Amino acid sequence: MKLQFLAACAALATLSAGSALAGDAITAKLAAPVAAKTKFIAGGAMFNCDGDVCVAAAPTSQTFATATCKTIADKVGVVASFEGRKTLDADKLADCNAKVIAKGGAGTQLAKQ
Repeated sequence: MKLQFLAACAALATLSAGSALAGDAITAKLAAPVAAKTKFIAGGAMFNCDGDVCVAAAPTSQTFATATCKTIADKVGVVASFEGRKTLDADKLADCNAKVIAKGGAGTQLAKQ
């Protein structure tokens, strides 16, 4: 009985910690500004892009990830920095942009939505 109670408490603490991390906005600074305000979903969150900044004000626990950065780069161009509570390191940022850079451009620009 005590073991089940402790397991339930541990699970609740883990879920609470994930929710707390998910509350911080995620910001992608772009190498070049978008042509028009743009919205899209990446990493389970809505990103709003204006100028050279894309922000997810209500990210999920999976939003701060290299895969999310790759989606952003594919949709709006090279990502100069990707930040939340922490900053994506240089190696992961290079991986994030590799596909867009290989295509030889700043990436595609989404139409205003």
